[in-house]
Amino acid sequence: MLYLGDVARQPYGTKSPRTVTRYAVQAAEFLVEKGIKALVVACNTASAVALDAIAERFPHLPVLGVVEAGADGAAKASADGRIVVAATEGTCRSQAYERAIARRREGARVRCVPCPLFVALAEEGLTDGPIVDSVARHYLGSLFDGSEAGDCLVLGCTHFPLLAPALARLAGPDVTLVDCAEATASMLVRRLAGREAPPGGGGLQLISTDAPERFARMVGKLFPALGPAPEVELADL
Repeated sequence: MLYLGDVARQPYGTKSPRTVTRYAVQAAEFLVEKGIKALVVACNTASAVALDAIAERFPHLPVLGVVEAGADGAAKASADGRIVVAATEGTCRSQAYERAIARRREGARVRCVPCPLFVALAEEGLTDGPIVDSVARHYLGSLFDGSEAGDCLVLGCTHFPLLAPALARLAGPDVTLVDCAEATASMLVRRLAGREAPPGGGGLQLISTDAPERFARMVGKLFPALGPAPEVELADL
């Protein structure tokens, strides 16, 4: 498995759809040249605005995005159709989640809330504690009180599952959290079922477009099983 982190040009969530599409297609081109057999666009903003352009550019390649998988999970998990999506500005602006959920759950009430500081917290490794609790209340505190309180919270950015414990406390025990990453992984397994696996035992190759040492430290901190400083290749897109 190849993981490409576009550190040089992030965050995507505050950029225009045209710029995000250009960046996402360039990243896909780089990975296709590496010989990938399937592509997961593991960024909600890129999935929301660039997935069609990528699929059109590479019609031979299975291309999955995280928005459709997250919407599918939310439509199934919500008891009353009151769904809150925590996402980036770009994802909320695109209304991709509203459309995707509406296709699966008629009458669902979807509220998409931009939570840009969540990205910075996750990047700094601040995934729980009083600072995270305060920021979470600022963005989402009013959405889980009263008769119209949400009963499902979609973690609509790749960074946000890292904050799941704090978000679960805020939302309360009666609210289901939907992790788009897990939903997408399950969808990918189903999509690739029956395909011949490549030879060998598999593995993970990390690639960054800038600051590979910092990227390695962050990955090592968030995913200890990979070691304190996993090897990271530098890519120039």
